[in-house]
Amino acid sequence: MSERIVILGGGESGTGAALLAKANGFDVFVSDMGPIKEKYTAELEKENIAFETGGHTEAKILNANYIIKSPGIPDKAPMIKAAKVAGIPVIDEIEFASQYTDAKIIAITGTNGKTTTTLLTYHLMKEAGFNVGLAGNVGTSMARQVARDAFDWYVLELSSFQLDGTKTFSPDIAVLLNITPDHLDRYEYEMKNYVESKFQIIRKMQPSQHFIYYSDDAVIAAEMKGRSVKPQQIPVSLKASSAAPVFFDGEKMNFKLKNSFSIAQSDTTLKGPHNLINTMAAVTSVTLAGATLDSVKKGLKTFKNAPHRLESVAVIRGVEFVNDSKATNVDSVVYGLGSYKGPLIWIAGGVDKGNDYSLIEEQVKEKVKALICLGKDNEKLKQFFGKTVKRIDETQSVKDLVQKALVMAEAGDVVLLSPACASFDLFKNYEDRGDQFRQAVLDLKKEVEGASA
Repeated sequence: MSERIVILGGGESGTGAALLAKANGFDVFVSDMGPIKEKYTAELEKENIAFETGGHTEAKILNANYIIKSPGIPDKAPMIKAAKVAGIPVIDEIEFASQYTDAKIIAITGTNGKTTTTLLTYHLMKEAGFNVGLAGNVGTSMARQVARDAFDWYVLELSSFQLDGTKTFSPDIAVLLNITPDHLDRYEYEMKNYVESKFQIIRKMQPSQHFIYYSDDAVIAAEMKGRSVKPQQIPVSLKASSAAPVFFDGEKMNFKLKNSFSIAQSDTTLKGPHNLINTMAAVTSVTLAGATLDSVKKGLKTFKNAPHRLESVAVIRGVEFVNDSKATNVDSVVYGLGSYKGPLIWIAGGVDKGNDYSLIEEQVKEKVKALICLGKDNEKLKQFFGKTVKRIDETQSVKDLVQKALVMAEAGDVVLLSPACASFDLFKNYEDRGDQFRQAVLDLKKEVEGASA
């Protein structure tokens, strides 16, 4: 009789895990508290995989040999608690998939910058000719790809939630970009629990493997002092005086690895100091994997980042409009403001998650000539920056927003949507906010060019 695997959550991760489990001879059952998208139910039905929606049937779940849960399900969920009482191992899809492949893995985590670094690393690996898959928080699930493809490498973006569900996971190359407070409601409001979650990425790594980390990050640096680390350490630093083998000297990114070389940020498509960190981590990863310097330099010139991350939308009358809608907290806005010398028309606002605006006060004072608040309740922004920014306006219309911004701006200025807040007061999510902003900018560009034709 085959072993039984129950999968909690029928999204991309859960469906991918179900397909891999079925391919390896398991008796598979998928259970979701809510509805499962039609495209996934069609796949499950095609493979004759049993599933339920709209709730969990305990009798069909607690007879499992293993449970694979969606990263979005917390350990305090009743069914997870019941499974642990019953002694049933609970793992994540990444843990499960990694057990069924011999492919090498580059795993990337951090509070900010994960997606950019992951996409850049994947792009550089592709440019270098590697047979590589992209998974984790981006692309299709790793389990689906392990079931259907035969990649030699995987580049994975991993959240703390995904890392929490790993037991034996041991990437060949691990990257830790930064750690700032986030998702603390999931970690009993204890920062140390969140830090431990991030460091889960190296828990099972071996001395032959490599750990790349940003050594200027105070939380990471403090943790590294008191922790025994098995893999080979490769710190990355923005300080020219650093002893790190990978560092920025104020002009170029320097890499002292098997071979020494340097790259100017102007030879890449990414702006800002945070993207120096992301780029150095990605280049170090692919160099360790065996990519040539020529392929790396070529890939850095052709990389296009994911939308909503300092995405240059258009230039209208000499004014650049930039979509950084993904910047939903102040830490992200630090990076956004730091990527431009100014003058800036800064667009911010939405659902404030307890922001400490003092973190960006000096940058705003130095660079921002006008602030346009996009949200239903903008009082906190207006009160904090009322004496810092000479002109503050507000709106709940994206079309009105871009028109106001163009009127305020002069040639050479940058209009930066970097909200520092969640988007749920006016939009479905940050993607919807960014998409509407992009479309409004493109519509305005067409209107302006049409008028002047």
